Amino acid sequence: MRNLMRISIGAAALCMAFSAMAQKPLVYPAKGQSAQQQGNDDGACYVWAKQTTGIDPALVAPPAPATGPATGGGERVQGAARGALGGVAIGAIAGDAGQGAAIGAVVGTMAGGRRARQNQEAQNQQAQAQHQQQINTFYRAYGACMEGRGYTIK
Repeated sequence: MRNLMRISIGAAALCMAFSAMAQKPLVYPAKGQSAQQQGNDDGACYVWAKQTTGIDPALVAPPAPATGPATGGGERVQGAARGALGGVAIGAIAGDAGQGAAIGAVVGTMAGGRRARQNQEAQNQQAQAQHQQQINTFYRAYGACMEGRGYTIK
């Protein structure tokens, strides 16, 4: 239970780190543009990048990490079946195939649950990476527009 809590906290910290990376690039008026001109160019480039990429970073919400019991992939059932088969073989050698199958099914269910949690975490990371890629695509377009108007982008 504590390991699951640690994993959840780690995943939340990772999500916050990815969110911090998705910040608007810094713009410097390299050709002495006024603040008013920079504001006009910023707005025009924001609209252009949104139209060009089809992405609006104000509307693209970061994915909420899936939490709670990891279900739906069948990992627990498959683990129970594999464990029961292995338990029958070991139980037959020890003299009680039924008890071996029961123990094997319990152990297999636990292993399947671990696989289910790992799969859920992988899906969370994939969704976060896809979100980050969308934001980066938008800001590359925005930066290209601002550079075309004489700004330095970092």
